[in-house]
Amino acid sequence: MSRTSPLLSKLLPPLICGTATFNNQYNPDPYAIPTTAIVHEALALGVRAFDTSPYYGPAEDLLGAALDTPFVHQNFPRQDYFLLTKVGRISGNEFDYSASWTRHSIQRSLERLHTDYLDVVYCHDVEFVSPEEVLTVVTELRRIRAETRVIKYVGISGYPVTTLCELAEMILEKTGEPLDIVMSYANFTLQNTRLATVALPRLKAAGVDVVPNASVLGMGLLRRKGVPIGAQGDFHPSPEKLRAAIQAASDWSDAQDIKDKRIEKVAIRWAFENWMREGASVGSRGDPASGIPWTREKIEKYGGTKLGVSVMGVSNTEELHETMRVWRSILDGLEGGEKTAIDSGRGANDHAWSLKRQKEVQALATGIRRVLGEWVDYAWPSPPPGFINKRSAPAVPAPLPTPAASPDPQSKKALNKESSVYRSMPAI
Repeated sequence: MSRTSPLLSKLLPPLICGTATFNNQYNPDPYAIPTTAIVHEALALGVRAFDTSPYYGPAEDLLGAALDTPFVHQNFPRQDYFLLTKVGRISGNEFDYSASWTRHSIQRSLERLHTDYLDVVYCHDVEFVSPEEVLTVVTELRRIRAETRVIKYVGISGYPVTTLCELAEMILEKTGEPLDIVMSYANFTLQNTRLATVALPRLKAAGVDVVPNASVLGMGLLRRKGVPIGAQGDFHPSPEKLRAAIQAASDWSDAQDIKDKRIEKVAIRWAFENWMREGASVGSRGDPASGIPWTREKIEKYGGTKLGVSVMGVSNTEELHETMRVWRSILDGLEGGEKTAIDSGRGANDHAWSLKRQKEVQALATGIRRVLGEWVDYAWPSPPPGFINKRSAPAVPAPLPTPAASPDPQSKKALNKESSVYRSMPAI
């Protein structure tokens, strides 16, 4: 098997819209979130990549429903946006890394997302299973890629950066082909930068092409009001002493004589801005959502600036607009950013403002990390002590219920209605 050409780093947008928030971990009722409005507005603002997972409850269904609309069909051809999903994780304590479940999960994702191919498929939360199981799934995903072309790029995702490095190195050694992409979450934040300090050199040496940084708020830890409480209650794995340290850091930031000093605002900009630079060597040249019209053909022919890839998560359109404002301000502050600001219609003053804000955020970040003290670069154990995989005998039930959350009656009808895409898809 050979690596997909062109490399993912030549095409993938450096800003990805995540859909973990389309779930009852982060929100009491994911069906009450304006998911269609979020997806449509994101596309209108230039976002061209969406990350999801079967583990995120109804997220795949909700994302697929938003994309399967006249607005998207008429304005955004499928080849103009990227879909990234995952296999392997079924629930909090249930994982299936068998080849048969992998094939089933891919087919189900294709149907839910109303597409005939997936741009990226990750093995989800690889630290919960054995290296042999991860190798089984990577091998199966690559077989599907080669034989059916319903997958383009293959990667792994998880929390402990050392585990991600070890698996990337093992896969390269065992197969001779490096992973296309390795996603880490909550490991390049104001509180924890181990993705850069520990993982980056090893992942590059293992030939990994792209390393996205997800969950820049540490799964909601870096917020003034604390971790999010959804329908599943307090799911966050952070210890109470870390939460107390974050609260102290938030209080310190609030006391500073600087505008927009809330810890979450500082954390989002600091992570986006710094990973855009530090992660550039494992970043991508795709559409940066700067507000300037862009085409994939232009990227392939001429090449864009390589930027570190980040995943954002929002629960409403107001959060989306604020995140996009921050992202574009960061772009305005890059080398050549004054021209970006002018060409996008924002104006030359935005470049100067971005540089000023960059200094403010850096000063606040330095103070926040000083308050955090010994908790800087702390990583909670994953899996937790005593974890046991509930699924001991892999099986593919038929018919299969949605794993993590029950959809509403309308969504159930959509699930049970076999789509034309699904019927015409090659057997995998």
